Amino acid sequence: MHRRHTDGWSRREFLGLTIAGTAGLLGLKPESVAAEPPPETTRIRLQRNPALCIAPQYIAEELLKAEGFTDVQYVQAHYFGGALDSDLLVAGRIDIGMTFVAPVLVQLDAGQPIIFLAGGHVGCFELFGTERIRTIRDLRGMRVGVPALGGANHVFIAAMAAYVGLDPRKDIHWVVHPVADSIQLLADGQIDALIGFPPVPQELRAKQIGHVVVNSTLDRPWSQYFCCIVVANREFMRKYPVATKRALRALLKAIDVCALQPDHTAHFLVDKGYTQRYDYALQTMQETPYNHWREYNPEDTVRFYALRLHEVGMIKSTPQKIIAEGTDWRFLNEIKKELKG
Repeated sequence: MHRRHTDGWSRREFLGLTIAGTAGLLGLKPESVAAEPPPETTRIRLQRNPALCIAPQYIAEELLKAEGFTDVQYVQAHYFGGALDSDLLVAGRIDIGMTFVAPVLVQLDAGQPIIFLAGGHVGCFELFGTERIRTIRDLRGMRVGVPALGGANHVFIAAMAAYVGLDPRKDIHWVVHPVADSIQLLADGQIDALIGFPPVPQELRAKQIGHVVVNSTLDRPWSQYFCCIVVANREFMRKYPVATKRALRALLKAIDVCALQPDHTAHFLVDKGYTQRYDYALQTMQETPYNHWREYNPEDTVRFYALRLHEVGMIKSTPQKIIAEGTDWRFLNEIKKELKG
């Protein structure tokens, strides 16, 4: 368990790490950033939810202020209780942020105003099962716990099942319970599997509940694609393109902070009240690959998951249509061009 820092992170110390440190590691040319006009709006709203893997959003608070946002708001989401965090984006209650790629595809297919902007991080989710489950194919006819149909837990498992030839609509018995209840049901053998996002995998391993069937950080093909991706409300991006780019740059810098400073990030998450467990936070920061946003192509991720969901009829749109209508990589490409060399 974490012993709280006696001094914590002061705002000055944090700014010193994030602004000075990440400017160097990103190689951003100061003149390129300074030449940009200020953001069209000084308010930016992001989500706050129980998933520790979206820590860059919280680290980004001071970076967003450095980009000209004077009013940085975090809107509480209750993803693990069943509601999709991307629902807030659709409703215009948040403007930009990191979220799980698979359920966003379902919402894009339904015509919701969401746009993919960049990759976030690879991996983070893990499939746990009882001794009866050794491979994804073993889910056929089994009971799988999810907090909500249509949520990230459900859609990611559906995509995994589709990849190995199962029909998730017919071959899996979905058992809907809050995550905490599903953990206990797995321990009691009342369900056969569940998928977890940090800090759930860390808790399951610590309590020795079930065993890991798939680790998306390590196991192909899941380790070759982003799990979380940066998205924005389409209307926000249309009205405020400069603000969108500046917010995206702050998030990408924050992703690098998580990659290079896992211990500081874990302490920050506890000190600021985002989690109580320093050990789980540190494991998440150390295990989640935050260092691939430059090299992995986010369009490959969108295509991969869209194809899986299209194959089993969970979305009607083809991957090509999703990419054409639901992605915009220009700000990402511009930020990459700002890198030195």
